[in-house]
Amino acid sequence: MRVKPKPLFLGIDTGGTYTDAVLWSETGSPKGKVLAKAKALTTRNDLAVGISGAVDAVLEKAGTDPASIKLVSMSTTLATNALVEGQGGRVALIMIGFSEADLARDGLKTALGTDPVLFCPGGHDVHGNAAKLDLSGLEAALPELAGSVSGFAVCAYFATRNPAHELAARDLIREKTGLPVTASHELSAKLGGPRRALTTLLNARLISMIDRLVAATEGFLAARKIVAPLMVVRGDGALVSAAFARQRPIETILSGPAASLVGARHMTGLDDAVVSDIGGTTTDVAVLDSGRPRLDPEGATVGGFRTMVEAVAMRTFGLGGDSEVALEDGALNPKILLGPRRLVPLALAGMVHGEAVTAELERQLRAPNPGRMDGRFAVRTGVPERLAAGLTAPEAKLYEAIGAVPLALDRLLSSNAQNATLNRLVSRGLVHICGFTPSDAAHVVAKQSNWDAATARLGAELFARKRDGRGQAIAATPEAISERVLVTLTRWSAEYILETAFAEDGLDGAATVAHALVQRAVDAHPGIARLSVALDRPVIGLGASAPLHYAGLPPLIGNGCIVPDDTDVANALGAVVGQVRVSAEARVSQPQEGLFRLASGQTVRDFIDEEKAIAAAEADVRAIVAERAKDAGSDSAEIEVATEFRVSTVESHRMFIEAHVVAVASGRPRIAV
Repeated sequence: MRVKPKPLFLGIDTGGTYTDAVLWSETGSPKGKVLAKAKALTTRNDLAVGISGAVDAVLEKAGTDPASIKLVSMSTTLATNALVEGQGGRVALIMIGFSEADLARDGLKTALGTDPVLFCPGGHDVHGNAAKLDLSGLEAALPELAGSVSGFAVCAYFATRNPAHELAARDLIREKTGLPVTASHELSAKLGGPRRALTTLLNARLISMIDRLVAATEGFLAARKIVAPLMVVRGDGALVSAAFARQRPIETILSGPAASLVGARHMTGLDDAVVSDIGGTTTDVAVLDSGRPRLDPEGATVGGFRTMVEAVAMRTFGLGGDSEVALEDGALNPKILLGPRRLVPLALAGMVHGEAVTAELERQLRAPNPGRMDGRFAVRTGVPERLAAGLTAPEAKLYEAIGAVPLALDRLLSSNAQNATLNRLVSRGLVHICGFTPSDAAHVVAKQSNWDAATARLGAELFARKRDGRGQAIAATPEAISERVLVTLTRWSAEYILETAFAEDGLDGAATVAHALVQRAVDAHPGIARLSVALDRPVIGLGASAPLHYAGLPPLIGNGCIVPDDTDVANALGAVVGQVRVSAEARVSQPQEGLFRLASGQTVRDFIDEEKAIAAAEADVRAIVAERAKDAGSDSAEIEVATEFRVSTVESHRMFIEAHVVAVASGRPRIAV
């Protein structure tokens, strides 16, 4: 009797520097089997190039027919990196029923930056009763906005209790502009208008980025005749369909880190651990408890912004192999500073562009004194030209001067004002800065060898010439400064891991005395009060550079550090072993005695009987979550419904205030037959 072969699963992780791929099969073992794995550089100008490089290598290694792949699942750090680095498309924020003073709450004004905002009369009260809606100002502004933004974010007052005004604005914008529109009620059922507006704004900024990623992946799969569902890992570790992720890209923040947690648990079998995932741009630290990642009940915080996205309780730090290396200003013995901005490593730029980079570095080395912009270059990212809409005249002029070949900053910039202009182009995702990074340092001391070590050494030599407060060079040799950079990265990694542990214990590690104590303990600082600190569980180190950067962690954290064999593709592996999980919420309130108002999905209904209102709410969320589970990619999801009541007692009489009904559907994704 012929045994039917096990279906094959393809996992892809698109990170800031590398795109990883892994081919996995279910076997008799709980861990299954990794058949092949591979990496390729992430190509931001055309993501399909990096994806095809990694996946084609996996298929070749495994000798597999692409048609045997029955499920493709993808995680990504692109959205996380964009928020950490302040990047994303230019978006118009439409606030209905809010005042300008509301921008000052929850970091909304900071997040908005120079993007346009428009206030319209309207909105609802807590029971869903409408104020008068006036969209005439919006309609008049749309022709001009359509030419200067890549999308719209709409948030109305108490839209979670009645979304009618958001729907009206959304439909008007789509009709007049054809651009993507995100409405806040589609993303969260929680109260808190400004934070919901912030979440919606960030979602709208990320749409074009995630859309390009999904389109590139779908195009590659079609070209290789891989006919299988495409799934994306959400920030809570669950899988959703690509179409679902395209509409709600904000939910993919922390996608890569969430997938890495699933992968870490799968590879090690550890139920309790601290997981630290170091990539090119960020280090992501989270905690496993009893085999499950802790979720953040308040919403994910990324890039300093607290969103309403349910995600793993992950602390994301701008520290990675490609972090910007800088020097502390004005100190006699200046410290090495790392991140949070990602640079294109000089070793990588040298490998790709050769003489165009090395000749400039050699020119700068021949100068008798170090220059402020030595070892720095600007290069276009290669994103579509439409994403450069809305540039100011100085921005457009500088952008025109920058091309596809790195240009030395000391030739490009002539004033501090131009430097600020360049930083704005970087924040828009239009330009990359090339410079000295820990990845370059690793090449100099022969601990990394995948790019051009000679270019990295030139960059290290330039950096070593920088002066301290006494006017002396900060290092004698390129090797000396490189070792110092790598030691600093390991030390900062220990600090961030311990800060996360303090935060999980109820202390904000970055804002309390815990931060100073962590630094003192990690440094083994001598003093009357000598400090030591230790974790109660081991660290699982993830990421291709984890074996290098985490080798020195154990004495700094007071516990072991386990680096699994497949740590370099933990995200891609986690992407294929996860489950679909979606939820839906409804609320029943009592705007007046004897009237029970149900708000679920996009509908509002009134009942005169509490039990009937609750029954209708439970039926609604079951139907909504079942449909969402299908949209998210599962045909066999199990549904659980929970109802929480808020009541009061007056003279022994029960008074209904509100009921919150939540349905959760979970199950394995559908696979191709």
